[in-house]
Amino acid sequence: MYHEDALMGDRASRAFVRGVMIDWPQISTDSYLRRIPALASLEELRFESPVTMFCGENGTGKSTLLEAIAVAYGFNPEGGTLNYRFSTYDDVSQLGSALTVVRDRARTKSSYFLRAESFFNVATKAIEYNAHYGNRDLHEQSHGESFLSFFNAFDGAGLYLMDEPEAALSPQRQLALLVKIHELAAKGAQFIIVTHSPILLGLPGARILEFGEDGLRPCDWEDTDSYRVTELFVNRRETLLHRLFE
Repeated sequence: MYHEDALMGDRASRAFVRGVMIDWPQISTDSYLRRIPALASLEELRFESPVTMFCGENGTGKSTLLEAIAVAYGFNPEGGTLNYRFSTYDDVSQLGSALTVVRDRARTKSSYFLRAESFFNVATKAIEYNAHYGNRDLHEQSHGESFLSFFNAFDGAGLYLMDEPEAALSPQRQLALLVKIHELAAKGAQFIIVTHSPILLGLPGARILEFGEDGLRPCDWEDTDSYRVTELFVNRRETLLHRLFE
């Protein structure tokens, strides 16, 4: 029988990021951040599982919060490992400078911040840094192959922040990523993942936080919009399409 707690181990000893706190006085009163309900209602957030999933509709603040955590922790805003330092476009929000990270464990080089939209830039820097992932340069692989090659190079306990990793992956490759997350979490890694994928959201033992107009709330897998819409489409495709096309 599969036991979720056995997979995740001693949760209290696993966190690289135990929690985050937002000092709102540091953010300007006219900032768009104050108009995002899930963020505006948030002063403190604790991470209670080795794997935390952020889900919710577009524009609800998921990626903004993840980026702020990454910046506050010491990652490059455009992604990469803790050693990557480059900038192609400066659009970092004020949230990163107003956010404090509460740590339980020291930083480790076996950590990674993925932003799907800027992974091309990370792959370019990997070549400049003479860093090798897989048997070919990342630009010689497909988007999905290069992402998995990059991520599969990590094998230890570390902090992994991922913004919509499914954007590059087929459903089969999402399952491969799910296995890798499972393996690393069992070794003491911590994940914070923004995703719309019902496959990734279905990882047993993961804590799901839904961002919405009513704020931020814990959510079961079956109650996520990603699961509900997918289930509806698979089980009642003709009825759903008929209603949509009408």
